[in-house]
Amino acid sequence: MKKLATALIASAALAAMIPSAMAANIAVIAGSANDAFFNTIKKGVDDAALVIQKNGGKVTYMTVQNYDNFGPDLVGLINSAVSQKVDGIAIPVWVPEAQVPALQEAAKKGIKIMMYNSAGAADTKSKVSGINYFGSDEHVAGVAGGDYFAKGGAKKIICVIQVPGAVNLENRCAGVKEGAEKAGAKVENLELPSTLQGDAAGTAEALKAQLLKEGDVDAVITLGAQTADAAAQAIQQANVGAKVKLGTFDMSKSVLDRIKAGTQAMAIDQQPYPQSFLATTMLAANIDWGIALATDPVLTGPAIVDSKNIDAALKGVAAGTR
Repeated sequence: MKKLATALIASAALAAMIPSAMAANIAVIAGSANDAFFNTIKKGVDDAALVIQKNGGKVTYMTVQNYDNFGPDLVGLINSAVSQKVDGIAIPVWVPEAQVPALQEAAKKGIKIMMYNSAGAADTKSKVSGINYFGSDEHVAGVAGGDYFAKGGAKKIICVIQVPGAVNLENRCAGVKEGAEKAGAKVENLELPSTLQGDAAGTAEALKAQLLKEGDVDAVITLGAQTADAAAQAIQQANVGAKVKLGTFDMSKSVLDRIKAGTQAMAIDQQPYPQSFLATTMLAANIDWGIALATDPVLTGPAIVDSKNIDAALKGVAAGTR
């Protein structure tokens, strides 16, 4: 967190010093606009864009429509950015086998790549000539979540993967398994069809069926806030709220409201606002003046939010930054 604070201060200082010479043309690629997680990502991009636009530059925010055709759709956005002759692309790499070749072609054309919110960041960044990485280490975050539940008494945890094959999500569950097993608990993955993404009722029904089938589950961890909302419904409908604890990666007001009310145990926050804000502003600074941070990667998480620090987190949600 100290390194993150240093990076934020450096970025803010750059913004204050920038003369009217900035002219970087940047594309920022993100997940579906229907995925509430990306509201905070967009807030970071929008705030960064105010600085860049004021000084003559341009930021184009590009999203996939949904996650049904994830890899090819991400490649389509990369190719679209290249065709628009951008100077740089800030992007998460979630499907490396599809995205890496497209980003390598973009780099060959002189387009600079900045990574955020990605899986296997260090290895992938070198393959695409990336400048830096802003985000969480998904495996480390998963270990923290598994350890939290196991040390809290959980013996059997279900890790819900809402987009099977997405490397960042697979890494999260692998981390949960490692952290939980070290503390004596077991973890099973529940892979949902990607067509259920955004379908709260369908997701709740699938998880409810699993909970009723396996009566010894005492914790559920989801990999996104929207899925956590559906999981909360499933736990309630299965009438197992007294014994099944709920946790999730990422946050929303509904997630935090449940933590405040005591119906959800915790959330793992990767702090998406500084991910996108820093990726966008530092990409522009690198394009125009060759500026780069000495810290690489810049990790923005994990941070566990539970009953101990819920009030501060709620203030961040109200401001659109958490």
